[in-house]
Amino acid sequence: FSRKHPGGERLMLNHAGQDATDAFSCFHTDMKKVRKYMSPILIGQVMPESDVNPNEERKTELHKDFQNLKLLAEKKGLFKAKPIFFLLHFLQLVLLDLLAAYIIRKSGFANWLAYSIAVACLVIVQVGKFAHLSSAILFCSKAQAGWLQHDFGHLSVFRSNKMNHFVQNIIIGGIMGFSANWWNYRHYQHHAKPNTIKRDPDIRFGLLYLIGKVVPVEFGKKKMAKLPYNLQQFYFFFTLPPLLIPIYFVIETVYFLIKKRKLHEIMWISIYLIRWYAMFVPALGLMGTIKLYFLVRVFESVWFVWSTQISHLPMNVDYDKDLSWFRSQLNSTCNVEQSAFNDWVSGHLNFQIEHHLFPTMPRHNYYKIAPDVKELCKKYNIEYQCKTMSQATYDIYNCLKESGELWYEAYNM
Repeated sequence: FSRKHPGGERLMLNHAGQDATDAFSCFHTDMKKVRKYMSPILIGQVMPESDVNPNEERKTELHKDFQNLKLLAEKKGLFKAKPIFFLLHFLQLVLLDLLAAYIIRKSGFANWLAYSIAVACLVIVQVGKFAHLSSAILFCSKAQAGWLQHDFGHLSVFRSNKMNHFVQNIIIGGIMGFSANWWNYRHYQHHAKPNTIKRDPDIRFGLLYLIGKVVPVEFGKKKMAKLPYNLQQFYFFFTLPPLLIPIYFVIETVYFLIKKRKLHEIMWISIYLIRWYAMFVPALGLMGTIKLYFLVRVFESVWFVWSTQISHLPMNVDYDKDLSWFRSQLNSTCNVEQSAFNDWVSGHLNFQIEHHLFPTMPRHNYYKIAPDVKELCKKYNIEYQCKTMSQATYDIYNCLKESGELWYEAYNM
């Protein structure tokens, strides 16, 4: 069954031998349907017993309290989406794309250097006949599309899973040019085991960067020095943020679609490419359109990496300790202070803690459950971290620097 599992085989194998009750209930919205599929593969019932974990005290008690918290959220109606909220966000994408196409058709594409600088700074001045403005609009559109497809990917909008996946395909495929199945496959693994070595694909940096306090020491003791990791706090910002989406994600998507033979998703991506060609080639030509594509992808990538990694990279990174769902999410995630700007720019993922605890909850309700999450943290003496945007950004530099120093010390022992 694991090979047919919608979340992928690896997601299930990562929980083998563990109590996956909370992870299971947090990912599935239609429990009756799930039980129908699972009945033929039921092999027995787990006997109730005292759950003793040397890595965590009061695990069973915390599990029960989290289940009660989830029931409280359901009673408050916090898992019910507001259709108008998501409709307005979708119309935002359409409007931004059409506006960018109109500006480019009217103004053309001139000074690339000034254009790029203006986009990077989001400064609206008379450069390149407003071409920079159109690019800024485009990468805002793509970033916001990323947050919106994320909502549908987590099944947090419609009651019907099929409708959620259908709209997700429209957005991530037709508007962004990526695969929904690929995104869900890697993203669910991240949610199930965030910041867990060999479990979370979002921290599989290979030999490029060392994060946390465990892996750097292991690399140092093994005398592995593929890169000057004690300088990674500098080269990180010029490598991963601008290159993740335009290079790595594109390669990974193509590989995934070929391996999994997802022909219908190739259709959605084809619609994206045809649409991009029709909107911009008449005004910019083929090479100009390709330049625009990569420029938008680069800034979209910086936005995405910055918005997501501030909540995870500085947090605890370790091997799987089989912690409770609540504790494992709090150990690996932090929030950024709420504001209209922070909510918009991060797609409400500044409430990363609440999102990880309740991945199917519509994002406009995160702030409503946050006080109850804080109370549960106080009861179990679990730190609830909430930072300013500037501090969260600076902490990426700090954690990379600390990890690099740990590697350097272990390497030179």
